[in-house]
Amino acid sequence: MSQATASVSATTSASSAGTHTGRARWARVALRMVQVLLALFYGIASALPKLIAHPSAVESFDRIGWGSGAMYTIGALELAGAVALLIPLLQSVAAIALSALMVGAFIVQLTAFHGQNAATPLILMVPLIMIAWGRRGSNRELLGLVRQR
Repeated sequence: MSQATASVSATTSASSAGTHTGRARWARVALRMVQVLLALFYGIASALPKLIAHPSAVESFDRIGWGSGAMYTIGALELAGAVALLIPLLQSVAAIALSALMVGAFIVQLTAFHGQNAATPLILMVPLIMIAWGRRGSNRELLGLVRQR
């Protein structure tokens, strides 16, 4: 009787472990898809207009009073963050850095644009924070590499 109970218990454990592994794999794949989508957004929709001095970006930065130097700098930071989101060792740090950039964008939207589109940076921060948390293991790896040097 105890042998049958052990057999059922082992089968149940193996089955639930397989389900858990499947969920974890699905979560990793979903998070990677979010990373790719955000990298495309930051690289194409956000950084590119700034880096090519699109009239809409130039107008926005002139309205803030920051000029083209800040526009190119922020565009370069966004592009670097977009690329880093796709590099496994840098993905969590990139998400944290882009979140910090979004805090700045939120403040600018509130102050210079009177709250117009202020929710956009906050909305973008949600998946960035999920990436930073979900990929936090890469921070330990990165820190280990930095400490070795």
